[in-house]
Amino acid sequence: MKQLPSYSVLEELSKQAKERHLASLFSDDTNRFEAFNVKLPGLVLDYSKQNLTSEERQSLFDLAEEAKLSDWIEKLFNGEKVNHTEGRAAGHTFLRDLAHPKSEVSEQWAKMEQLVDRVHTKQLRGYSGKAITDVVNIGVGGSDLGPLMVTHALKGIRSPLAPELHFVSTLDGKQLQRLLKSLSAETTLFIIASKSFTTIDTQSLATTAKEWIEKHSSTHAGTMQHFIGVSTNAPKMKEWGLLPEHQLLFWDWVGGRFSLWSTIGLTIALQQGMEGFNAFLQGAHEMDVHFRTTPFKDNVPVTLGLISVWNINFLNLAGQAILPYDSRLKYLASYLEQLVMESNGKHVNRKGEMVDYRTCPILWGEVGPNAQHAFYQLMHQGTERVMSDFILYAEVVRKNERNTFHHNLNIANCLAQSSALMVGKTDEDPNKDYPGGQVSNTLLFDKLDAKHLGMMIALYEHSVFVQSVIWDINPFDQWGVELGKKIALEILQKIEDKDTEGLDSSTQGILKSIWNVQNEN
Repeated sequence: MKQLPSYSVLEELSKQAKERHLASLFSDDTNRFEAFNVKLPGLVLDYSKQNLTSEERQSLFDLAEEAKLSDWIEKLFNGEKVNHTEGRAAGHTFLRDLAHPKSEVSEQWAKMEQLVDRVHTKQLRGYSGKAITDVVNIGVGGSDLGPLMVTHALKGIRSPLAPELHFVSTLDGKQLQRLLKSLSAETTLFIIASKSFTTIDTQSLATTAKEWIEKHSSTHAGTMQHFIGVSTNAPKMKEWGLLPEHQLLFWDWVGGRFSLWSTIGLTIALQQGMEGFNAFLQGAHEMDVHFRTTPFKDNVPVTLGLISVWNINFLNLAGQAILPYDSRLKYLASYLEQLVMESNGKHVNRKGEMVDYRTCPILWGEVGPNAQHAFYQLMHQGTERVMSDFILYAEVVRKNERNTFHHNLNIANCLAQSSALMVGKTDEDPNKDYPGGQVSNTLLFDKLDAKHLGMMIALYEHSVFVQSVIWDINPFDQWGVELGKKIALEILQKIEDKDTEGLDSSTQGILKSIWNVQNEN
C-alpha cells in the first residue's frame, strides 16, 4: 500500500485532518450531508460525520485506482483464485445469482427445498412417527454466527409453517444439555453444520445429540431420521451414518464466514421458506451488481471500505463499534466480528512479506440503546478514538400509536448519539467536558426484511474486500484459526493421557491444577 503514489498524498493530508475538529466541517458547509452520502434503492449511507474533505475523498478514490480495485472486483466475480494461499476462488457471490445458477448449486437448492417442504408439511417424522417441531443447529463459527444472526433478526416475519429454531455452538456441552431438557426427542431434528465435518467442537456436540436420540429410538434408521448434515465432505457425512437424502453439500470455494448463502443457510430457509431465502439471496445479489458496476464515487461498499482505510491507516483509529438501533440485530456485531477480523486480521501481504501498517480494526458492538449504558462512556469521554457504524430502519413495525412512539424514540437516540459524539460539549467542569470529534457512519435502510438484510450483509462483505485490496492481503484464508484447532487436538490427547511432557510451563501448571481439583472431587 505504501508504495502507491496516493499514499504519500493521503499521509500529508491526514496531518491537517488530525488537527481539525470534525464539527468544523459542518460549520464550513451547513449542507454537508448532500455531498457526503451515497444511495441505492432501500439504503442511504451517510458518511458526513467522517473527518474527511472532498480532496481527501478523491485521493482515496485515486488510491483505489492505483491498487487496481476494479481489476480485483472482476477477479472476484469471475471466479479467479483470489484465495491464493489455498488455491481457491471465493465463490459466495455465485450462490446469490439466482438467474444464472451453477448446476451443482441448483441441485443442492432443489434438495434443500425438498427438506424444507417436508418439515413444513409435517412429512419429516422422527423415530416414533411424530412430526418435527424443533430444529437444533449444531455448528461453530460461520456455521453458527450467520444463520443465528439472520434467523433472530427475521423471527418476527417467520413462515407460519416454520419449526422452532435453536442454535448450539459452545463445546463445553452445557448449552446443549440445558436445551435437551426442554425438548422432546420424538420431535427434534438436528442439523450438523460443518464445512469439514471433522471439527471436534461440532462433532462432540453431534455425538451427544445422537446418544440422546439413541436412548429413545430402538433402531438406527429411526435415529438417523433426526439428523441432517451440511458439509463439503460427503464421505464423512456418509461415515457418520447420515441418510443420503439428509445430506446437503456446499463447496470449498465457499468460505466458512461466507457460507450462510449456501446450504448452511438451511435454518434460514426453514424459518422463511424458500421464497424468503431467495429474497435474502436477491438482496445480496443486488448489492453484488451495484458493487461490480457502479463508479467508485457512487459505490456504497467502495465508499465504506475506503473510509475504514482512511480512519485506520491515516487517522490511526484502531477500534470500530457496530451500533444497530434495532433489537432484532442483537447478533449482528458477533457476526461482523468474524467477517471483518477473520478476513483481514493478517500481518503479511500477498507476497508473504510482513506489512508495516494496520490491516484490520478491532471490532465490537451492541444494540445501540444497550450500548449507551455500557461502553458509550468511553467514546464520549475516554482516551480512545473510535469509529462507529450506526444502523437504522425507517419502517415502523406493526404501525400503531405506541409502536410509532417507540420507533421515533429509538431514532432520536441514535441521531442524538452520533451528533453528540461528533460535536461534543465544552464545560468549565472537566468532568462534564465532552471532546467530540468521534467519527461515524449512519446506514439507513428502508426496512428489516430478508431482502434488505441480505443487502446489508453483502455490503459489509464487499467493504471488507475493498480494504483487503488496498492492504494487499488475502481476506479469504484463516490460518490462525487452523493453528488453534491443531494445538487443541494435541492438548486434548495430552489430557486424555494425563501427560504434560512437551507442553509449556503455563499449560502444564494449569492442567495440573485442574487435575488436583478433579482428584479432590
